[in-house]
Order: sequence, then C-alpha cells, then structure tokens
Amino acid sequence: MTHPLDPYNLVNTFIDKKSIQLVSVLGIGAYGVVYLGVHVPSSRRYAIKLITRHTSNDNEIQLHCRVSGHSGILKLEKVVHEERDNRIYLVLEYAPGGDLFTAITRQQGIMGNEEAIRYIFLQLIDAVQHCHEQGVAHRDLKPENILVFPQWRVKLADFGLATTQLVSAGFGCGSTFYFSPECQGHTINKGYSTRQNDVWSLGVILVNMATGRNPWRQASFIDPTFQRYMKRPKPSFFVATLPRISEDFAVLLSRIFCLDPSRRISLPELRIRIKDLLFFKDSRATFSFGAKTNQVSQSQSLSLAAHATSKPRNKKSAPLISSGFKSLPLSQSLVHSLCDYVDGWGDLDDYDIAAKVYNDCHPRPLLEASLLQSPPPSSSSACSSNSSGEYNPPTPQAYPMDPYKVDMVASTHNIFTYHHHVVQ
Repeated sequence: MTHPLDPYNLVNTFIDKKSIQLVSVLGIGAYGVVYLGVHVPSSRRYAIKLITRHTSNDNEIQLHCRVSGHSGILKLEKVVHEERDNRIYLVLEYAPGGDLFTAITRQQGIMGNEEAIRYIFLQLIDAVQHCHEQGVAHRDLKPENILVFPQWRVKLADFGLATTQLVSAGFGCGSTFYFSPECQGHTINKGYSTRQNDVWSLGVILVNMATGRNPWRQASFIDPTFQRYMKRPKPSFFVATLPRISEDFAVLLSRIFCLDPSRRISLPELRIRIKDLLFFKDSRATFSFGAKTNQVSQSQSLSLAAHATSKPRNKKSAPLISSGFKSLPLSQSLVHSLCDYVDGWGDLDDYDIAAKVYNDCHPRPLLEASLLQSPPPSSSSACSSNSSGEYNPPTPQAYPMDPYKVDMVASTHNIFTYHHHVVQ
C-alpha cells in the first residue's frame, strides 16, 4: 500500500481545471516533485514542479517571473493553485535534453569542444547579466540548474535561492563546488556581493565544460587544493592542475577566481574575453610536468561524476535543504570562514581590456592520461573527510544549502542527488 503523500500517487491525475495531465515523475526532492505534464488540448509537454504550501517559496516565483522573457531563462508559463489539496504547481518550459550536468558527464560533445563551450558559456553570461540587470542574483549557478535544448541552446532554471540583495549575510547559500570563498565565511558584521558570487560560480561551470573537472572541492581553507591556490593565486596553478588547458585560459581563470571580490572580473569583461580567447585547450601540451606534478594534479583536480552510484539515505534523517531530485547520500561538514587570503588577493593583471567594456568594469593535467575516463564535475553541498585527511570523491549532484532553513552554527549537511531530465 502506498503512502498518501507518495508523489507517484499523482501520476495520471489532472490539474489546472483538468487541462494538464501529470503523466510521469521526472524527479523527487526535499522541497518538491517535478512531473512531466501534458496539456491535453494541445499535447504540449511541460515540466510541472509541485510545491506544497508549507514549503512554498513565494520569493522563487516572484523572482523567476521578474527575469522571465529572456531567451536564456527557463520560461515559467504559469502558476497553478489547487485549493482543494493545498498545493502549488509551477508550469515550466520542458527541456527534452535534460540538464548541462548530464550533457557533460555523458560526454555528449561538450567537453573539449571549443565552439560548444564558447557558445554555451556566452549564453550563460547573457542570462546571468540579464538577471543582474533585473536586480536578481541567482546564488545557485551549477550545471544541474542549466537546461539543454537542441543546437546547444541552454536556459537557466531554479530560482529557489535567488535574491534581490546586492550584499547578503546569508553565508553558505548555494552548492559547495560552486560558491565563492566569501560566500562561506566573513569578517564580523560583513556580507558578500551576491553578483560577484555568481561570477565565481560561472567560472567553475566553465572549468567543468572545458576539462570535465572541478578546480577544487570547496573554495575554503579546509580544502587542501584551494589552500594551494590561496598561497599562490596565479595562472600557473591552473596550468599545473587542470587537464591540458591553454595559458590564455589559465590567465582568464585567475581573473574569474580573483580572491578579492571587488577586483574579480565583471560579466561584460568576461564576455569579451571569452569571445577573444582563441583556445581553451592547449593542443601542444605534453607530459613535461613530470611525475611529481602528475601526483599533485590527481589529488587536486576533482572528477565531476566520480561518484554517480551513491546509495540513498533514509529520508527521515535528511535535513530540510533546498530542492533537487532523487536524494542520494548525506555528507557532513562544518561551515567555515575564510579568515585570511594568504599572500594577497590575486594576480595584478593589466586592465587594458576594460576600455572595451561599456559597463561595470573596475580594477577590481590532470595530465592527458587521466583526462578522461570519468565524466565531468558537479555540485556538492558539502564534503567530508576521513581520519587520514583524504577527501571522499565528489558526488554528481547536490541540493544547495539554504542558511535560513539549516542551522548554520551546527554541522551542515547536504543531500546529493542524481536525476535524469530536470527542471529543478
């Protein structure tokens, strides 16, 4: 006998005055369920996100509506209130290609494809720039929240953690692999720039597409790889630790991952640099780094989908963290502050490119042998360490952490997820 709250109980039922039928479950998460819906009169398909009233997020709906209408934002078609069962359904544009994480990890022609990477990333820059122009910072940018359409068109989804605040004290909001160091910790009584945090997240996504790796597990001093970057935040770090990237790409990454948020690259400048960048990959790269570099690289550069077969955890023990699908295992960590940026704030790049930017600019391998056999990187809302100090492998997908729904003083948990199609 199924539980009355079993999401599968709603399959083959109707909503919106019986005009939309819920035909299957696309994904299940802590804050909602996503169904494949079919509009009966037209046979058009939608992704239907069910949100129960007690977990409904008016902020998500309002901010998604505010940024809708842009070609790079997943369209929110309508909001359906079903008073009889106290439920809210978001009727969303359906993405038959699934999400960007799946496209990367299943090697669907993105990783290493210079033109695909450039085309997709320029779309993402434009979408995030549009959000910022509308006064909205996303705060949970990651491949799982980017949906793929034919001809490599992509759209940004899931505004559950979005905010209109320029500066936020909501530390730890986002997904572990993707949020910036300043988002995780702070000096007393200070917040972080939500927009510059989005820029950092875009940088990690770019690394995902170009290399199939995460640059580090978490941009925090508790992460040994990031510690190395903090000590010398230079392009040479990326050349030594990421698979066969070009020197120009490494220089760009050092601008994106500038530890000083006020000097981090702006979106308009980033767009120009991506268009001007000749190659992400260095085809001339050889195994000249030596055995020592290879050893360091393998410990530093993290595979995106190295742990896609994690076992589910009992839902009763799962904390209320933000939305995702098909919960996989919980990991535990503490939220740490980044108290000190060792050896300064990053490279002193020249800013002559700023003259080309009309707005918002301020001074502000693994070696080839290991490049693949595993697919690309993904988000994780936490990382755990064993007694030897070695980190467990990254998991493919993760619920983001919302500091307003989790006790950030106590241990913070994450739920990792794995889903197939998905609109989160």
